[in-house]
Amino acid sequence: MTTINVLVLYYSKHGNTSKMAKLIARGIESQENTNAVIRTVSCSGDEDFQPKDALVSQEDLTLCDGLVLGSPARFGNMAAPLKTFIDDTGLAWFSGTLSNKPGAVFTSSSSLHGGQEATLLSMIVPLLHHGMLIVGLPYTEKSLLLTQSGGTPYGASHWSGNESERTIDKHEKNLCIALGKRVAVIARKQKTA
Repeated sequence: MTTINVLVLYYSKHGNTSKMAKLIARGIESQENTNAVIRTVSCSGDEDFQPKDALVSQEDLTLCDGLVLGSPARFGNMAAPLKTFIDDTGLAWFSGTLSNKPGAVFTSSSSLHGGQEATLLSMIVPLLHHGMLIVGLPYTEKSLLLTQSGGTPYGASHWSGNESERTIDKHEKNLCIALGKRVAVIARKQKTA
């Protein structure tokens, strides 16, 4: 059976987006012969930033069969360190490296109405420019109907609270895992078609 590699690429300052990345990876790896490759971006000028995972390279984009992109919400947009990396993916765009591969997004915000959906959409736009197939969360995922915090059809989300005191609740967790699983399933279909 063909091995599938899905890149989970994120930036996380307070650790919430990182925790979500690991849950998404769990969903990815729930599929047979499927690996989650977790990477983060560098953040120059941020003394508090300590990457726990390996830093992403352009080669990671070439080797992946799918991509799940994550960022904290920054005024309804992705965080600058992630945007900086994406802005440097021109060669991958020009060569069609990500074309026809599944792409999905996730975010975390400190306030309930902190621009989660706008942030998710800001990450979807460059994925569309890369020719990716956007994967969201359908309402067949019951947690999408039951959540009282994070969770949107655009992608997984988490409401962390003003002091990042809120842990990822059961519905947010379910949606992270479901998103990873959906990307993995579609990645396999695309690669073996």
